[in-house]
Amino acid sequence: MQQDYESKPVATAQSKVSRKALVFLLISVFFDLLSVGILIPVIPYVVGQFNKDALVIGLLAVSFSAAQFFAAPALGILSDRYGRRPLLLISVAGTALGYFIFGFATALWMIFAARLVDGLTGGNISIAQAYIADVTPEEDRAKNFALIGVAFGLGFILGPALGGWLSLISLQTPVFVAGVLSLLTFAFGFFALPESLPRNRRRREAIAFKELNPFKVIESALATVTIRRFLLAGFVISFALSGLQTNFVLFTYVRFNLGAQQNGEFFAYIGIVSVLAQGLLTRPLLKRFNEQRLTIAGLVLMMLGFVGIALAPAVWMLYPAVTLVAVGGGMAEPTLTSTISNRVSPSQQGSILGASQALESMALILGPIWAGLTFDYLGANIPYWTGAGWLAIAALLASSIL
Repeated sequence: MQQDYESKPVATAQSKVSRKALVFLLISVFFDLLSVGILIPVIPYVVGQFNKDALVIGLLAVSFSAAQFFAAPALGILSDRYGRRPLLLISVAGTALGYFIFGFATALWMIFAARLVDGLTGGNISIAQAYIADVTPEEDRAKNFALIGVAFGLGFILGPALGGWLSLISLQTPVFVAGVLSLLTFAFGFFALPESLPRNRRRREAIAFKELNPFKVIESALATVTIRRFLLAGFVISFALSGLQTNFVLFTYVRFNLGAQQNGEFFAYIGIVSVLAQGLLTRPLLKRFNEQRLTIAGLVLMMLGFVGIALAPAVWMLYPAVTLVAVGGGMAEPTLTSTISNRVSPSQQGSILGASQALESMALILGPIWAGLTFDYLGANIPYWTGAGWLAIAALLASSIL
């Protein structure tokens, strides 16, 4: 792969920094997703105290993704200019503030305000990825991005169970626990997290206001020929997966009459397989195969999994199908992120990975709409047939055919 910049990590300081930093990043991402998962069982009931419409709950999810869409690129650019540490700490503190506003909410507007605050400061995933890029040699980035995926998956697996248990105390207890976890993460980072981006590797030019426009940031990122198709592939993956995440419960209810508990088991199973795939499969495979091949292989497995869901005539057949989706995602997502990171300069890591997260947020808004419309008007299995088609397009983009 040809590159026109000097991106070799500084071996002396980075080996020491990366160990300490990686622990914080893994804890930060784990607590972040644990906190998100904690809210899943209680959000409908908390919101139901003020408004019982399903549309309101849907708009609450969209408001978070929309806020993150506008904020993530700006946070990434600011981290290129001022360093990763302050922006990571601001992000974690904002998440804590959002949870406490949510917990003390006495009106519906306060709940929306809480999710907007969390979304506007929710750039810690992309900044954490940029931090890893700062302190990790190119050949090891995919392995460490996979570890972030493991922390992500573990948090999402354990969160809903913990949230359900804590809700027995009160509906607000899970929210306050999520806020306390974020505060603990902030305190750990404040005292233990070193800066990863030295001043001589930071962006030097001033940030123009127009650069904070997420549409301009995405346009600029897509103008970078070496990463354009990989960014688009990432968008397509998130588009397809977001449809599955929001539509699967309804699909299994209509097709097999499954209830909430059985669907919860499916999602827990997907999370466990994804964690195992990223922790035990992807990292060893990277020693034998390059990142691009693993990305393509993962996308093909995901595509086959979506086809399997669409065709499944019995409940048990959903398990091998979702296994393919989880294993494929565990292979494709960290290797794709690493490919993007390795193709840009150190001073662009935050902005490019922020643009990638903005594209993902856009997919989280558009994907469920697509899945819902095709489900309602074309058939229950159509979101999975179209999802397989989207993933085939992503595989072609990653393989440089498109």
